Amino acid sequence: MPPPIEEEWPAILLVRPQMGENIGAVARVLLNFGLISLRLVAPRDRWPNPKAEVVAVGADKVLKGARVEWSLEEALADATLVIAASARPRGLEKPVWGPREAALNIRAALAKGERPVVMFGPEAAGMETEEIARADAIMTLPVNPGFASLNLANAVAVFAFAYAEARQ
Repeated sequence: MPPPIEEEWPAILLVRPQMGENIGAVARVLLNFGLISLRLVAPRDRWPNPKAEVVAVGADKVLKGARVEWSLEEALADATLVIAASARPRGLEKPVWGPREAALNIRAALAKGERPVVMFGPEAAGMETEEIARADAIMTLPVNPGFASLNLANAVAVFAFAYAEARQ
């Protein structure tokens, strides 16, 4: 059996996540695809969250290592490349990448010693424009424009899958 994959970078940052269950599902997805760095900014429900632990189903390492901050600035303090996941670019003058392009660009940045962070917004409405403005690039997923709202863990899974694919 090959050894487990546990990559510290990129870090996945959940901005103001609302439900412990979604945080747990994200932790599980991350470990499924070999990522272990989870950051949370101002989670709505208390932390640590027992509902997150139930849904994480074995991804305890990711949950226990999760870094919790109360401001976006603190959560991004060590990041050298920031990518914001958003269903719409919002007219900001930033590169817009799909998940595969984001994954390849992150891998290239890692090879140069960068510390990338991929931000995902709260379940109800996503990130504020000011939060997305902190990013160097925007990642959009090729979803139905008439129904672009993905569950938080599903959105992270699409990126994590593309990132894992780019490993090869």
